[in-house]
Amino acid sequence: MKRLVILGAGTAGTMMANRLRKGMPAGEWQITIIDQDRRHYYQPGFLFMPFGIYSEKDVIKPKRQFIPQGVEYAEAEIERIDAEQNRVLLRSGGPLDYDLLIIATGAKTAPDQTEGMTGADWRKRVFDFYTFDGAAALHQALHDWNGGRLVVHVCEMPIKCAPAPLEFAFLADWWLTERGLRDKTELLYVTPLSGAFTKPIASHVLGHLLEEKRISVVTDFSIGSVDSDRHKIVSWDEREVGYDLLVTVPTNIGDAAMARSGLGDESNFVATDRHTLQSKNYENIFVLGDATDLPSSKAGSVAHFEAGF
Repeated sequence: MKRLVILGAGTAGTMMANRLRKGMPAGEWQITIIDQDRRHYYQPGFLFMPFGIYSEKDVIKPKRQFIPQGVEYAEAEIERIDAEQNRVLLRSGGPLDYDLLIIATGAKTAPDQTEGMTGADWRKRVFDFYTFDGAAALHQALHDWNGGRLVVHVCEMPIKCAPAPLEFAFLADWWLTERGLRDKTELLYVTPLSGAFTKPIASHVLGHLLEEKRISVVTDFSIGSVDSDRHKIVSWDEREVGYDLLVTVPTNIGDAAMARSGLGDESNFVATDRHTLQSKNYENIFVLGDATDLPSSKAGSVAHFEAGF
């Protein structure tokens, strides 16, 4: 029997497991999906947790709940892929051979990639909302907020769900208004792009919304460091933006196992053919979702269309 192995039971990997279980002859193919975390996080829900709209029960479900019958599910950490030998090496247990491999290991935040970000202000004045722990901590910080300068910031592109930082800024405007804190809060949006929106046309057509909501925009800001002592973010060209509360989107990178496997670029994203979703280096490896280096949005909707639904 041939074996198909899927690395990652997030949105992309789970969709492929369900689709291929229906489409591949059960007597000819064994499908195995591997993930190190037993919990499935509904990541779009992290955006709403800081404002109390969603809670833990809304964003966490057991991953096994979404894996179809007939698919073997293994909770294990990936050490690396030995692509020359067609096998996956796990941190515990023996190697797992494959005939076809699907890499759906996603992307994650890496706050340690920015000098000083995880310093004294981390989870005190500096927060992210792209992780469950970050969104939960930010919920408490907003609960204690009485006014000041609130900065919403993006380190660099690409990031998962590119509109989410702007959505956060608009939600913050609403949330502060509802609590009578908007006039006590200076709201800034700081981006490495030349406009607030990811597409120039959108910035031109919709940019007035930020002005109407009194959200100041700082563009072309390439962050070099976070200065926790002075509560400022500092760009490579030495511009500074002070904060009382910094809500940042750290650098996004692929899974470290891709680097250990020699398959990832400098950000651990896998070189992928944009027409076939095959690895550019191995014909029996396919890459899906946020794990690719494709110039497409890193979002669940993209993974949905890549999966062929």
